[in-house]
Amino acid sequence: MNYPHNSPDRFFRRWLIVTSCIAFLMLFWQFMPAVESWFSAQEGTPRVITPRGDMAADEQTTIELFESSRNSVVFITTAQLVRDTWSRNIFQVPRGSGSGFIWNDAGHVITNYHVIQGASQANVKLADGRSYQAALVGASAEHDIAVLKIGVAFQRPPPVPIGTSHDLKVGQKVFAIGNPFGLDWTLTTGIVSALDRSLDAGAGGVTIDNLIQTDAAINPGNSGGPLLDSAGRLIGINTMIYSPSGASAGIGFSVPVDTIMRIVPQLIRNGRYIRPSLGITVDENLNSRLSKILDVRGVVVLNVIPGSSADKAGLKGAVMARNSAILPRDIIINLNGREISSVAQLLSALDDYKVGDVVTLQIQREDNIRQVDVKLQAG
Repeated sequence: MNYPHNSPDRFFRRWLIVTSCIAFLMLFWQFMPAVESWFSAQEGTPRVITPRGDMAADEQTTIELFESSRNSVVFITTAQLVRDTWSRNIFQVPRGSGSGFIWNDAGHVITNYHVIQGASQANVKLADGRSYQAALVGASAEHDIAVLKIGVAFQRPPPVPIGTSHDLKVGQKVFAIGNPFGLDWTLTTGIVSALDRSLDAGAGGVTIDNLIQTDAAINPGNSGGPLLDSAGRLIGINTMIYSPSGASAGIGFSVPVDTIMRIVPQLIRNGRYIRPSLGITVDENLNSRLSKILDVRGVVVLNVIPGSSADKAGLKGAVMARNSAILPRDIIINLNGREISSVAQLLSALDDYKVGDVVTLQIQREDNIRQVDVKLQAG
């Protein structure tokens, strides 16, 4: 069988097709960067901006709250004066920073006591950039509250509006303004997570009661700044966080404004907080031991100061037995309907009142329980 031979024309056509394809691929490869650049140029054309529309109502409310409250918040930096051992020169060493807020038109500024504790100087920076050296007016370490004063001659910043804390509800919105990590005038938001928290203040065995717990981010530097409600009113001072790492863990605590309203006027007027007292002597450690030995709950009255309110009300202090054992007579178990089981609770309960108020004590003496009215005196 004879096979037909390919003609020269057919072979030439195939060669021409293969050669053309190779040439096309080489040209495409060479001009591909230019093609990509052209497409990129088309993609780089500015996009049409989509209209934003109106902000949500809660967004607008938050913005207005911050803008109206910002000027009432201050940035506080502290320093300590250190004398050089050799040259005897005195140097100013930065100590820390915190927040605060304007209390009144007289230039009083409220912050935490721990913000200025151990400092020799404090500088207050306003939202408009002006800075003033502050003077310490008074402080209460037990409540972690301090009052400073600055001399603002003109364009005084507005005081923060005052609210209430006794009527707060878990779940309502709160806003914190401060200077976390030195990042000035920062706003964080959250809710009231819990109420009536009690924490050891670390000063004299006193427990701070009625603290507000919030999940609004509070970090170092927020201390002393205001906690506001949705109306922009002060409801607390941001004072501490619970965090093993030292940063916000969603658990922050604020001293309630009702406490601030009791403490601050006294600090401005007297330079210190005058604690209401019954006129008795008590001791936390000894009370704990006696409570275990006697199997009782309450505060043992160790001594009644002669002429005191407790003395006039007929309270009796403990006596010493021949074997040196302490024999209690009066044990305070209740104050105005609030159960008392420790010295810290007693002091905290008294702190809700002022000098001159009359409180009703429930006293246990041996197997008898009676009620006694005592007029609080200055501690």
